[in-house]
Amino acid sequence: MSKVYLIRQDTYDVEKLIEAVDAIFTAFGFYEKITPGREVVLKPNLILRSAPEEAMITHPNLVAAVAVCVQNHGGHVLVAESGGGVYNPTVMKSVFKGCGYTAAAEKYGFSLYTACKSRPVELPNGVRCSMLDVIEPFNHPRDSLVIDMAKLKTHGMMGYSGAVKNLFGVVPGLMKPELHCRYPEKETFAEMIVDLCDYIRPDFTFIDGIEAMQGDGPTGGERRFVGALIGADSPYDADLAGTAIINIDPMDMAIQKNAYDRGFCGKSVQDVELLGDAIESVLVRDFKRAKSSDVDFIKHVPKFLQPLAKKIATPYPKIQTKNCIGCGKCAESCPQHTITIQNKTAKIEYSKCIRCFCCHEMCPKHVIDIRRFSLFNL
Repeated sequence: MSKVYLIRQDTYDVEKLIEAVDAIFTAFGFYEKITPGREVVLKPNLILRSAPEEAMITHPNLVAAVAVCVQNHGGHVLVAESGGGVYNPTVMKSVFKGCGYTAAAEKYGFSLYTACKSRPVELPNGVRCSMLDVIEPFNHPRDSLVIDMAKLKTHGMMGYSGAVKNLFGVVPGLMKPELHCRYPEKETFAEMIVDLCDYIRPDFTFIDGIEAMQGDGPTGGERRFVGALIGADSPYDADLAGTAIINIDPMDMAIQKNAYDRGFCGKSVQDVELLGDAIESVLVRDFKRAKSSDVDFIKHVPKFLQPLAKKIATPYPKIQTKNCIGCGKCAESCPQHTITIQNKTAKIEYSKCIRCFCCHEMCPKHVIDIRRFSLFNL
């Protein structure tokens, strides 16, 4: 039986995090994989420039704690990520600095990847997708170890954002909107994400659930203290624990369901051996979902009416025009190019909108809401 280690963690104090990470690594025998000088690549969630206190990104202190543990055993740590916007050295240096990673790297001696190189790679086991662009540190073949460091969040399109979804960040910048356009439906998008995760095959996974994001994540939600640090050698099993903690059935989430159907994990956290603290010690029963979650009644509508019902019920992005500054980040990230900037305000052409919510995710001012036909909010 696969294992997941859960530690109740109330603080981002680096020394306490080092103790927790060390306990997790020791339990899994991870240190045995680190030979002197071996590179270990950490993949956090830095979707856009954000202060750690907003609970949008993987906290830099957790990354620092993992880096210290790896370095104490002879490894060289490189942090690599590609957010949702333009991917180039100037942007990544700004993101790292704004997220607190530059200061952490200088203090704890790890490196940040800012070369921003990528290339197309073949996904030999791909079910939905056979080729993707991947940033340099995650290309195969590789000699480095990869640690997936996700943030516990709900997600406007996929319902839940955790360890498997976090690996979408290895796709360079504006290639992400293209993939949203190629795979606009949850099921096909989930297949692509699992294809990608199967290609990356991280050697270890952490989920930062100390302070999580509930509601309209991954960027527009609200901070919610959970107090959970998850460690596992499988990202799929880590997500079984993550969904359990926030009271979500993983089989209702397209990515987790697809992973189960392909034999990568069990149906629930009951299918793994749980080490450390009990789920009940950090369980949040009223964790808020994203407004764009599926509307259950559709499956009960006559089949000939289901396409219309789905169209009416599916949430859509709505710009707060009074607060929009016309920065263009939403237009830049839109895979269908449905957004234009007119008179310093963003405008959406809804007839072409595929409701992927990339604009909602990438708005730096959080002035794009997720709206639903009012009947479904009753």
